[in-house]
Amino acid sequence: MFRTALRNVLAHKARLLMTALAVMLGVAFVSGTLVFTSTISAAFQASSQKGYGNVDVAIQPRSSDSGAGAAGPAGPAGPAPKLDQKLLDKAAGVPGAGSVTGIVSGFTAVADKKGELIGDGMSTRGGNYFSGTSGKDSRYPMRDGSPPKGPHEFALDAPSADKAGYKVGDTVRISVDGPVREQKLTGIFTTDDGSVATGSSLALFDTRTAQKLFATPGAFNEIHVKAAAGTSQTALKDAIDKVLPKGTAQATTGKKLAEKDAEAIASDMDEMKFMLFVFAGIALFVGIFLIVNTFTMLVAQRTKELALLRAVGASRRQVTRSVLIEAFVVGAIAGAAGLVAGIGIGAGLRALMSSTGAGMPDGPLVVSLSTVLVSLVVGIVVTVLAAWLPGWRAAKIPPVAAMNSVHATATTKSQVVRNTTGALLAGAGTAGVLVATGMDDGRSMMGAGALLLLIGVFILTPLLSRPLIALAAPVLRGYGIAGTLARQNAVRNPRRTAATASALMIGLTLITGLTVAAGGLQKGVGKMATDSLKADYVVSMANSRPLSPDVAKELNKQDEVTAVSPLRLSAAGPGAGNLTGVNGKDFAKLTQLKFTKGSLGELHGDRVVVDEDIAKKKGLQPGSHFAVTYEDGKKGTLTVSGVYQANMMINGILLDNATLAPHQQQIADEKLLVKMEDGATDTTKDALVKALGKNPAITIADKNDVSDDYARMFNTMLNMLYGLLAMAVIVAVLGVINTLAMSVFERSREIGMLRAIGLDRRGIKRMVRLESLVISLFGGVLGIGLGVFFGWAAGELIDAKLPTYELVLPWGRIGIFLALAAAIGVLAALWPAHRASRLNMLAAIKSD
Repeated sequence: MFRTALRNVLAHKARLLMTALAVMLGVAFVSGTLVFTSTISAAFQASSQKGYGNVDVAIQPRSSDSGAGAAGPAGPAGPAPKLDQKLLDKAAGVPGAGSVTGIVSGFTAVADKKGELIGDGMSTRGGNYFSGTSGKDSRYPMRDGSPPKGPHEFALDAPSADKAGYKVGDTVRISVDGPVREQKLTGIFTTDDGSVATGSSLALFDTRTAQKLFATPGAFNEIHVKAAAGTSQTALKDAIDKVLPKGTAQATTGKKLAEKDAEAIASDMDEMKFMLFVFAGIALFVGIFLIVNTFTMLVAQRTKELALLRAVGASRRQVTRSVLIEAFVVGAIAGAAGLVAGIGIGAGLRALMSSTGAGMPDGPLVVSLSTVLVSLVVGIVVTVLAAWLPGWRAAKIPPVAAMNSVHATATTKSQVVRNTTGALLAGAGTAGVLVATGMDDGRSMMGAGALLLLIGVFILTPLLSRPLIALAAPVLRGYGIAGTLARQNAVRNPRRTAATASALMIGLTLITGLTVAAGGLQKGVGKMATDSLKADYVVSMANSRPLSPDVAKELNKQDEVTAVSPLRLSAAGPGAGNLTGVNGKDFAKLTQLKFTKGSLGELHGDRVVVDEDIAKKKGLQPGSHFAVTYEDGKKGTLTVSGVYQANMMINGILLDNATLAPHQQQIADEKLLVKMEDGATDTTKDALVKALGKNPAITIADKNDVSDDYARMFNTMLNMLYGLLAMAVIVAVLGVINTLAMSVFERSREIGMLRAIGLDRRGIKRMVRLESLVISLFGGVLGIGLGVFFGWAAGELIDAKLPTYELVLPWGRIGIFLALAAAIGVLAALWPAHRASRLNMLAAIKSD
């Protein structure tokens, strides 16, 4: 039986090619994901470890705010502790200490000669050139010029300087927290810093200037200590621990820091890996339909052969085993091919990230043993499991019955059982989805209902195929005998048609559902943000960091500006929620929040308004008093004037900045709301840009810009999902091609007879193409219909949390999806139609 199975594989190489391709694509997605995430994880970890090459022990502030340094936010217990020159000198004097470096860092935007931001706005950084006793900082060797020495000088990393075309002596516009500064470029340096290798810019100032910009005078964010020869990191840490002030600073070895970074990178990669695996699973699931279809047709074509094996003594188990051996061989070959393709995909994704400016550290392509094993196991297991059902069915056919019929038709009883089961599952799934739309948190119920409905529709697809395909009869009749035959062929084997259409149905269900839900969410979020604003402009930093209060002061000086309100965030005591400081005098002119209780009134003194979530958690209503602990540790009592609906821009406890500012160590504005005398026009926007010095680090957005930003965010997300789901659609295309090719093989004699009685080659091609088109549109219509239903249901859940959500049916995209289904049908039929038209009619008529 083993030799028989191998001979069958070799005898039907062309028939199994599409199945192998489908499995290969799914495995390639899996192996490509593993190679890509392993490669970038290893590259970032190597870059991180390289960055700690000169750090044996790092001294950091011990604060309730994780990772907060001297420039970080202060917590409720008080301001973050400082690392000062005195502590640095103590660290330098401990036994075993070699060199000591004080570290200061923060955000710095550097403009190129056109005034545009160099590098990624989220990661452009500034730091200090720590000359120490030697006068040089070994971290940053100068390629050109000299280190910065005064408040108006700075140095720039070589890749950024080369990209912008800067040379030593140029005057460069930069921004740290809003206002533009003009600095003289005194030096261009090289560095092993991993962030620079990934496209970030790094600007260096002398230590005193950096402390004023990023921390406080005399303070460091961290202190790095290099061990002297013969001293271990652990021994050095123990020595430093003895000189650290208790409760305010902590020492960590460079090895431990590198390990923490590696864990963080691995965690980030795990999230990406999980998302990619979900879509790889979808592609493999769709591929299962193709595999089941292929082996069902192969078994049907070999019914007499299998019956003969049974007649000469083969058991049912042996017959099933022979089919599974074929599947094992196909799966192993496809898994190996998928592994090779996946390595190419991983390398391609890394190159794509680099070409789009995302930047990646250099490093080798990582193909681990686990990747090889997972790829082979996935290919084999998926193929064998999918082939088990056709093999089991083949073994059940009695030898005598199989000898008399090439195709075993389904019994009436089996059809009734199938249709009843499908109807019950579809009904239960529909009910579950509808019930979930009325629940406060119906995500689990909706997920279960959607799965049941999808399975139910899949089971019912053979039953649905006849009436739905019959709707195309009037159109197909216009193509004469070829159209009539195409319709009859499409419903001749409903189960095969159903399996082929279901693969496409699943892909289009997901694509359509995501499009409908995301479209409504996009509009709802944009509407919520813009409807709550009366302000003409929202001013913010390009990297989403806080603005300097000087920006608001500068805008208040402009004659065209009638009102300005900063939004200042501050941490409150446990359970109080975020405090958001605003300009109480002008806030009503700039916003139109929707109040469910009370009103905005006048925000001054202890008067505040709270969002619905905080009001619900703390049981607050207009007139309520509650205690608050400010970030400096002082306590106060606030009085609620109103309860409002929060949005992505304005939320939390709103109070007057005059009340909040005395309790803040460092005042910074998250955003500025600005009202202009002449409204939002190109002229007023240009005036603001000019007033702020044409700053590359600052964005000035009107309501349309805010809405467009949300739209871009959702469109980017959708395009990524479309790209990932494209693999499932490609597998579905292979399924259509495979079904048509096998169908043409089965109907060789019939096609020969049609040719003999006068149907020309063009008619044969048209018949096969129309059959493919009908099957693809059948799957497309089912997928789009289910996708719209699931998108609507998901929107009902979103609507409960987002009052501005509204259902948006993207008719344009739905039309594109339907056209895509039609295009798939036309393209998938090219090869099978050509093959059918080229059959020798006499040889086909004589074929068995």
